[in-house]
Amino acid sequence: MSSTANGKNGTWRNWGGNVSARPARQVAPASVEELAAAVCRAREDGLTVKAVGTGHSFTSIAATDGVLIRPQLLTGIRNIDRESMTVTVEAGTPLKRLNAALAREGLSLTNMGDIMEQTVSGAVSTGTHGTGRESASIAAQIKALELVTADGSVLTCSEKENPEVFAAARTGLGALGIVTAITFAVEPLFLLTAREEPMPLDRVLAEFDQLWAENEHFEFYWFPHTGSTNTKRNNRSAGPERPVGRLAGWFEDEFLSNGVFQAVQWVGRAAPATVPGIARLSSRALSARTYTDIPYKVFTSPRRVRFVEMEYAVPRAALVETLRELRAMVDRSGLRVSFPVEVRTAPADDITLSTASGRDSAYIAVHMFRGTPYHAYFTAAERIFTAHEGRPHWGKVHTRDAEYFARAYPRFGEFTALRDRLDPERLFQNDYLRRVLGA
Repeated sequence: MSSTANGKNGTWRNWGGNVSARPARQVAPASVEELAAAVCRAREDGLTVKAVGTGHSFTSIAATDGVLIRPQLLTGIRNIDRESMTVTVEAGTPLKRLNAALAREGLSLTNMGDIMEQTVSGAVSTGTHGTGRESASIAAQIKALELVTADGSVLTCSEKENPEVFAAARTGLGALGIVTAITFAVEPLFLLTAREEPMPLDRVLAEFDQLWAENEHFEFYWFPHTGSTNTKRNNRSAGPERPVGRLAGWFEDEFLSNGVFQAVQWVGRAAPATVPGIARLSSRALSARTYTDIPYKVFTSPRRVRFVEMEYAVPRAALVETLRELRAMVDRSGLRVSFPVEVRTAPADDITLSTASGRDSAYIAVHMFRGTPYHAYFTAAERIFTAHEGRPHWGKVHTRDAEYFARAYPRFGEFTALRDRLDPERLFQNDYLRRVLGA
C-alpha cells in the first residue's frame, strides 16, 4: 500500500520544480476505508497528513513532512445518474480520464480549465478554472462531495446535507479533510466553435466589455514587450464537427506552442536581451484559425514547456486598468518577460474561498520559464494586483497571508471556524496553510 516518492531518497517534487518535500511515509490507499485508516494511524503517530494529486500547484499547498497520501488507486467513475444529470468520480481521477470517459457516454462538463493533467480533487481544492461569461470554475460545477475528516469519519455534503461544509469544501485547500469522491453536474455532449485570432492589445482593452459580453468563453494572451495579443472565443455550435487537422494541430499545438516555444525559452534564459525581439516574432507566428469540436478538446491544450506561474483574480471591472498598469510596469522595468500573460474571466460564485466568491472576476496570470529568475517580475506584478483587491490562485505563487485574506474574503472567518470544528488538532496543517489561514 505504501509507495515511493517521485524523486531520489523519498523526496517529492511538484510539476514546476519549485517545491519539494520529504514525507515520513507515503500511502496509496485502494479504498476510502484504507484512506480513513491511514488518517487515523497518522494521528496516532503524531504525524500530519496531506493528499497530493499530480503536483500541478506552484505553492507548497500539498507539501508535508508527515504522511503523503497518493490517490492514484482512487480513480474512476462510481456512478452516472442520467436523471439528475450528475456523475460521481473518485478523487484521484485525472481530468483527462474523466473528460474522455464522459465523452464516451455522450456527456460533458460545462466548463474546463486549460489543462487536464490534474486530479479532480486537486483541481477543485485549489480553485482551478477556465474562462466563462456564465459558466464558472470546476468547483462551481460540484453537486456533492465526500471527504474523510480528521477523526477518520467519512462525511458527505451537498446543498441539503451538511451545507456549511459544502459551501467551503468545494475549494477546501486540503484544510478540512481529504476529498475521496466528487459529484459533478454534467450535460449532454455539445460542440464548441473556437475562433483564435491575433488582435492589438489596445483594441482588446478598448473593446473588452463587448468581447466578454458577446462570447460564452473569451480569453486572450498578451505578449509582453509587444502591443499584440492572441484572442480566443469559444461559443456553442450546432456543428458540424470540424476539428483541427492532424498536421495543422501538430504544427500549431506541438511544434509552435511547445517545441519552438521551448527552444525560444532556452534562448531567452541564456540571453535575456533577445527576449523583446523574440516576443515580437512569437506574437506574429500564430495565425487566425477556427475549429469546432467537443468541449474538452477546445478548452484544453497540452503544456509541455515547464514554467512557474502567479495568477490573481481582480474584480472584472478593474481588469483593463490593472492590465494597463502591468504593461507600464514591464515597459519601464527593464524586465525581460518571455512568456505571454493570460487573461480569463469567471462569474461570481457562492463558494467560501473561491477566488470568484461573491464577485464577477477577471484573472491575470503571469508566467516565467522554469529555471528563470521570476522574483522581481512576480513581486512587481503582485504589487499591482493587490492594489486592486486581487485574490491569488491558491495553487500559484503568491506571498499573501491570513491577515490579507481576512480582508480579501468577506467569509474568511466562516471558513476558519469550520476548520476549527472539523480539524481542531490541525492534522491537515502544513506551512502553507499556517500562512494563508493562520495558526
